[in-house]
Amino acid sequence: MNVNFTAKPINFKLGEYINKGFELLKKDFGNIFVAFLCCMVMSIIPFCGMLGVGNFYQYLRKLNKGQQASPGDIFNFDKFMPYFILQLIILAGIIVLYVPFFFIMPAIAITQGDDPSPWLSVIMFPYMLIAYAAVLYFVLKGFYIPALISFKDITDIKTAWNTSKIMTKNNLLSIFLFSLVVGFLSQIGILACGIGLFLTLPFLYVANYFAYEDAMNQIDYNEISEIGITEKY
Repeated sequence: MNVNFTAKPINFKLGEYINKGFELLKKDFGNIFVAFLCCMVMSIIPFCGMLGVGNFYQYLRKLNKGQQASPGDIFNFDKFMPYFILQLIILAGIIVLYVPFFFIMPAIAITQGDDPSPWLSVIMFPYMLIAYAAVLYFVLKGFYIPALISFKDITDIKTAWNTSKIMTKNNLLSIFLFSLVVGFLSQIGILACGIGLFLTLPFLYVANYFAYEDAMNQIDYNEISEIGITEKY
């Protein structure tokens, strides 16, 4: 697969993405809100949740660039397969994480009978910590995968993963803090009896969009003769 950019670690600008997210949301909240509702509808369709989010990022890109954009663009299925495969991989990973439960818990129940066993906590607590750390690592290292699929038309998940790994090099802490901040800000609407979530939750995606857009700008280049992904350490 030909990829017309060079992957490299991204200069992550946490504060800039948050500020630009607020500005765009304030500038065109009505259209963004309608598109977000369409994204929520897409999430109801089996295996279309991530596709809806990816299309939402494309919609935000058009809106930000002053191009013609319609909330109906969210219902575009052109990139269904890469997002479908990505969701299958995530589902498989979740299943793998839960496999030990099917062996450890019955084994403890058989050996201990009805008596409560401290061994369950002794075994499961470190396992859960390791599992949580593994999930966090893969989520952070794969942060740019949606942008690579939606903005760069990368349909091969392995290529998107390897590229995202390079782009997130030395940035995991910044991406983690960014995710915490925008996640908290997007949940503020819960103070309004939960209904306000529909007003604040779109901010999460708008801020993410600017993080993705800036990253795509950083890895773009104009040398037509050079094609491929170059990994330099």
